[in-house]
Amino acid sequence: MKTVCVYCGANAGADPLYAEGARALAAALVEQNMSLVYGGGNVGLMGIIADEVLRLGGEATGVIPTKLVEREVAHNGLTRQFIVKDMHERKAMMAELSDGFIAMPGGLGTLEELFEMLTWAQIGIHSKPVGLLNMNGYYDRLMDFVEHARSQGFVRPQHAALMHVETDPRALLERLKSQ
Repeated sequence: MKTVCVYCGANAGADPLYAEGARALAAALVEQNMSLVYGGGNVGLMGIIADEVLRLGGEATGVIPTKLVEREVAHNGLTRQFIVKDMHERKAMMAELSDGFIAMPGGLGTLEELFEMLTWAQIGIHSKPVGLLNMNGYYDRLMDFVEHARSQGFVRPQHAALMHVETDPRALLERLKSQ
């Protein structure tokens, strides 16, 4: 695995632990000679992880829709920045450029991207690993919900198992590499 797509918030969150987690994931990526692919923004956890990857000498590739560039949230110092027409093109390009996916804490967009990649894996569009970095217990209730959906017969056990969950960035990368 050489390139990891990271989905995360355009906000930094209420707890400084989220920013610390973004920096820790950046360090783990650079240590393992993996490049970052992300949404191309300079705000929130997105900006924090990109800045840290670059500061540590790694590569960061952004994929950002024109509308967000117009709102002046594009990161201008990336290794590569692709400006695309819309969110659909953004997600497709991010998926194509990546060998695996990680969702850090984030909002509705992060959740949508996470579940799209899980769904694509479920139906065979890709066979790349999908991870959830559950820092500070952020995703505990989401994991409970997925288990509830499984227990109610809406998610098959093998599909629930497509989401690899860890609290430590290095452990999550190791787990994804072993898939």
